Amino acid sequence: MLEFFNIKRDIPFMSYARVTTIISLLTFILAVAALATKGLNLGVDFTGGTVMEVSYPHQANIHNIRETLGKIGMTDATVQNFGTTRDVLIRLPLKHKVSGAKLSDQVFQALKADDAAVNLKRVEFVGPQVGKELYENGALALLVVCLGIMAYLAVRFEWRFSVAAIIANMHDVVIILGFFAFFQWEFSLTVLAGILAILGYSVNESVVVFDRIRENFHKMRKATVAEIIDNAITRTMSRTIITHSMTQLMVLSMLFLGGEALHYFALALTIGIVFGIYSSVLVASPIVLWLGISREDFIKPEKKEAEAQV
Repeated sequence: MLEFFNIKRDIPFMSYARVTTIISLLTFILAVAALATKGLNLGVDFTGGTVMEVSYPHQANIHNIRETLGKIGMTDATVQNFGTTRDVLIRLPLKHKVSGAKLSDQVFQALKADDAAVNLKRVEFVGPQVGKELYENGALALLVVCLGIMAYLAVRFEWRFSVAAIIANMHDVVIILGFFAFFQWEFSLTVLAGILAILGYSVNESVVVFDRIRENFHKMRKATVAEIIDNAITRTMSRTIITHSMTQLMVLSMLFLGGEALHYFALALTIGIVFGIYSSVLVASPIVLWLGISREDFIKPEKKEAEAQV
């Protein structure tokens, strides 16, 4: 494997395991506290509301559209380009005692007054019940993914790796949700998709480290378990730095250049990638160590020869 970062000595990651675990635990508690006190700022996908698609014969001025909606009290509306620079998608949350039809009509009339060339392409109403079902299905999707990851790792490696990986993955998910709760960023279906992507991305990093740990148990016969894990992490660091740097560059390009449509999706991925690296190295690996993984779990003792029959 090509290595741009050739590290000669093994870095003693496990000697700092207690410190990093305490940091992770405090971060986790803060994220849970933010979720408990503030809760998620659920988008129209989950709460219900009105979705409008309008088009212009010229490039739409998103900033001007937001200002127009703000003048009629729609400051919480989401406005973004949809497909082309001339098409605009507007998401309006539910308003108390105001029907979706009346709400969409008010918005369109305001846009028409600002620019007579605007055309209304479609209007859709998402009821609270539909939003509730999406919320429940999203939670179910997270649960199914977690169970699938645990089953895969238990079969491929050993149950201790399965437990460690799922704790690390839940650490990443809760921290992402904590960020969205604390800053009250809009939580939509695209953000949920980003979290599901991070689950797979994070477990991939854990699998790479776990595979090297299993290999080291066969190669490093005289080393301690902590030394074996330190070597596994150090030997995969070059791959980790290159892979995650390239991925992060792509995600950051979406974050800064992708517009509002991809903003929160890319933000969830950015947070997830950073904490995914951290949890794979400094959360999952110490848990494997503390759960008592040993060489005997991978190298079975030879069976004694059967006693000769008398």
